[in-house]
Amino acid sequence: MSTQVTITIDGAEITAAVGQTIIEAADAAGVYIPRLCHKPGLDAFGGCRVCTVTANGRPCSACTQPVMPGMIVQNDTEKLRDFRKTLVEMMFVEGNHFCMFCEKSGGCELQALGYRMGIDVPRFPFLFPKRDVDASHPDILVDHNRCILCARCIRTSRDVDGKQVFDFVGRGAHKRVAVRTGTRLADSDAEVSDAAVEACPVGALLKKRVGYTTPIGARRYDHEPIGSDIENGEEN
Repeated sequence: MSTQVTITIDGAEITAAVGQTIIEAADAAGVYIPRLCHKPGLDAFGGCRVCTVTANGRPCSACTQPVMPGMIVQNDTEKLRDFRKTLVEMMFVEGNHFCMFCEKSGGCELQALGYRMGIDVPRFPFLFPKRDVDASHPDILVDHNRCILCARCIRTSRDVDGKQVFDFVGRGAHKRVAVRTGTRLADSDAEVSDAAVEACPVGALLKKRVGYTTPIGARRYDHEPIGSDIENGEEN
């Protein structure tokens, strides 16, 4: 039985391994599909929907949909670009993202997607929610104002760190990431060396005393847009 299949992404044929998702196959072929909740090494989540593509004419999340022989994928269409842009704009207005003051500026994946998508001002009114900051831990800060509910910290803590420090609580507009102990981060077994701290794509989970240490011009997305590493064939 063949271990490879051929699919088409935006008219270009690529070879993918059986069992790969669309986003994994695209990454390997140097095709960038925008994403936020997806992170290599973690189980697929399909929460942010920024990686939405059409596969054989039907919309799906590229991080959860396995490749199939002869699959025709559209990734770069005007409709998809506007859909993704809308999702990113909604993330900006649903939280409190003050990029000019954020320690993650220049290395934030949400900010970088905003730049790549040409977002100057969101089309929706800002909600300015009232959210807490947990600074109880001696080495780690949790700022819920910046959280986009990608679950990367939850999945990394569970599957990589083996700790299950974080989890979701609430539903709908009240859904948020909380410490599983139900108390402060300081009362958990979280450590600054945990992989979960590095997994956050935005400035919601930060190490203390290291903010702003990387100067402007040397930050991750200062010179090339997000996704350039994939398009250039570099390692993720």
